[in-house]
Amino acid sequence: MDDGKDKRDQFEWRLLFYAAGAALFLFLPPLIYGFDIFEMLYIFVAVPIFTLILLIVAIRKKGSRRLTILGIALVYAAVSWGLFRNSRELRTTGRWLLWSKDYKAKLLAQPSPPNGTLRHIEWDGWGFPGAGNTVVYLVFDPNDSLFTAAKTNSSGQFGGLPCEVYRVRRLENNYYTVLFYTDTEWDSCN
Repeated sequence: MDDGKDKRDQFEWRLLFYAAGAALFLFLPPLIYGFDIFEMLYIFVAVPIFTLILLIVAIRKKGSRRLTILGIALVYAAVSWGLFRNSRELRTTGRWLLWSKDYKAKLLAQPSPPNGTLRHIEWDGWGFPGAGNTVVYLVFDPNDSLFTAAKTNSSGQFGGLPCEVYRVRRLENNYYTVLFYTDTEWDSCN
C-alpha cells in the first residue's frame, strides 16, 4: 500500500510537457488564422483563469503533487506568453509555410505595376478604433532589392515601395513582407 502512495506522490515531469503541448495546441489556430481577438481573450482571460484554477488546486495538495501542479501552471503560462509575445513572427512563418504557393500565384497573376513599384497584396493587418490600422503587405521583388533592408532590419523609404516603411522581412528569394506605419496604406501615401 505504501508503494502505491509513494508512486502517486512523485513529481510528474511528463505533465509539464503536456501543459506546453496544450498551450501550443490552443494558441495555434488563432495564431495562424489571425484572429487577434481570440489571441487577446486567450492570453488575458483563459490563461489567467486556468492558471488560477491550477494554483487553487495546488494549494489543496501536498508534497510532490503540489509541485507538479505548480509546474504545470508555470509551464502553461510561460509557453502561452511566449507564443503571444512572438505571435506576429510565428504567424508569418506559419502562414508562409502553409500557403506560400497560393500567395505566390496571386502575386504573379497581377500585371506589372506602373512607376516601378513592386507587385503586392495585403498579407496581414490589425488595428483598433482610435489607435489606427496597421497593414503588412506581401511583396514580390524580382531583383531582391529589399534584401539589405530586410537583413539590417532597416526602416525607411526603399525603391519599389511608395511609402516609408517600418520593417521589411525576407520570406525567401524575391518574397518579402513589408510592415507599413500605422494608418499608412500602399495607395494612400503617394
